[in-house]
Amino acid sequence: MKIVLDTNVFISGIFFGGPPSKILASWRQSRIQIILTKEILEEYQRVGEELSSKYPSINIDPFIELFTIFGEFVETKGISETICEDPDDNKFIECAIASQSKLIVSGDKHLLDISGYKNIEVLKPRDFVDNYLK
Repeated sequence: MKIVLDTNVFISGIFFGGPPSKILASWRQSRIQIILTKEILEEYQRVGEELSSKYPSINIDPFIELFTIFGEFVETKGISETICEDPDDNKFIECAIASQSKLIVSGDKHLLDISGYKNIEVLKPRDFVDNYLK
């Protein structure tokens, strides 16, 4: 199963546990594929580094390295979606379209509001875990 993982879920999985952590564990166990773009990975790294300053005991670098090596990257050239109220979230829709993924996992209201666009479902982490990882 291919999914696109919003930054808030990736970061929560590393720093706070819960359903986002279960999603990352499923990826490490090869139960799911997390699809991303260079821009998404850069956002993961930027936000992770900002949060690392508040939680110095957590090192985000190994996670970024794993995604760099084992992540499934797609190119979104030629795909320009402006559907989200927050334009910064469009990259997740573009990634889903480019990878033909039908699922984005996010807690972001702007992405949740557009669930169903081009048959792409946007689920909260808990809903994804309950519906797909049990």
